[in-house]
Amino acid sequence: QDKEKLEICKLNDPPSAETVKDMIKYARNVIEEFRRAKHYKYILCLTLKPLACELLEICELSLDKMGAVFEDSNVYMLHMMYQAMGVCLYVQDWEGALRYGQKIIKPYSRHYPSYSLNVASMWLKLGRLYMALKNRTAGVKALKRAIAIMEVAHGKDHPYISEIKKELEDH
Repeated sequence: QDKEKLEICKLNDPPSAETVKDMIKYARNVIEEFRRAKHYKYILCLTLKPLACELLEICELSLDKMGAVFEDSNVYMLHMMYQAMGVCLYVQDWEGALRYGQKIIKPYSRHYPSYSLNVASMWLKLGRLYMALKNRTAGVKALKRAIAIMEVAHGKDHPYISEIKKELEDH
């Protein structure tokens, strides 16, 4: 699956091998820069809004730059989208988090095994976001997909599954 995970844009004039290599180097550097920024900002205890805006800006600029070469299903793009989604969740920007989550779920479902908890976790986040945004139909569907995966991975009697089923009953 490496080819699929490192997919580049389908253009009339495909990027050169050197361009792709440079973009991979850039992606790795920006991921490390993002990790350092998160780490140091938390240590310094800066206020949430400036931190979140700065981190989200890093993600968005990186996604724009990488998007010229990489498809959204590329692991470097997915990593940045996941980070951006996390920042949106942190500042309670539910619409922003949902936009990123919707872009992430399909490639996650292709890249990970059928009963991956990474995929279940993303469905769970999407379900809760849909519910928070009053889209009950989409929320129920997403939560049921999370449950189906978790029942195989954890077993039908796991407390996580009972908790999610209770969430469904309460909505």
